[in-house]
Amino acid sequence: MPAASSPVPSQPKGSALPTHVAIIMDGNGRWARQRGLPRIEGHRRGVETVRAIIDATRELGIRYLTLYAFSVENWNRPQDEVGALMGLLEYFLKRETKTLVKNRVRLLTIGRTHELPAVVRNQLEVAMKATAKFTENTLVLALNYGARTEVVDAARAYAAAVAAGKEKLNDSSWATFSRYLYTADLPDPDLVIRTSGETRVSNFLLLQGAYAEFIFSPVLWPDFTKADLATACAEFGRRERRYGQTSEQLKLAGTASSR
Repeated sequence: MPAASSPVPSQPKGSALPTHVAIIMDGNGRWARQRGLPRIEGHRRGVETVRAIIDATRELGIRYLTLYAFSVENWNRPQDEVGALMGLLEYFLKRETKTLVKNRVRLLTIGRTHELPAVVRNQLEVAMKATAKFTENTLVLALNYGARTEVVDAARAYAAAVAAGKEKLNDSSWATFSRYLYTADLPDPDLVIRTSGETRVSNFLLLQGAYAEFIFSPVLWPDFTKADLATACAEFGRRERRYGQTSEQLKLAGTASSR
């Protein structure tokens, strides 16, 4: 579990560009099936899309990118597919660490990564250590991640902190509890995108995405491009984020801040 720290402010109200984009990368299998290819070919093509979208976020000025790479439920897939996914993850980390360093992109993970195969954990450690000093852009891989699992782990850690006298139960608040989530040192996502046309969030950042904007793209992940990401960001910029307030209140606040 991450150490408790002060929460990171989320996207300022009224900003046209999301600071943090989170993506549910869906559609690899369907992409392959439509072409008469094995599912693993869809996953391989999806890895190439990951490379392109990492570059696209930097070029567009998006500072944080979180990718839902492997869920806690994905262990239930056929073992040959799970093994292939772990192999692709290891391959991606070996190939891309130098590029992340060159582009000054910090790599972080969220999820129960201690349950991943040792070879993957080792590559993750190498990549995260090599990029730890960078602050300009951050890539977060959600690996063996599930929002419900995250809440269980956070509650356990918070209870332990209370028992140790580090936290006071009667003084609990969201700001306090959120410091025990996997995402303690990250801003909440401003925009959550799911590709492939599915319209569910699949146990992904359920608490952090409470005030995020959601866009469900019909594009299968292997075909998702910088242009698709830019289109989603443009749609984000057209939306009014009220955070429980009225449009009139936001307009008055905007008028006051411009004086």
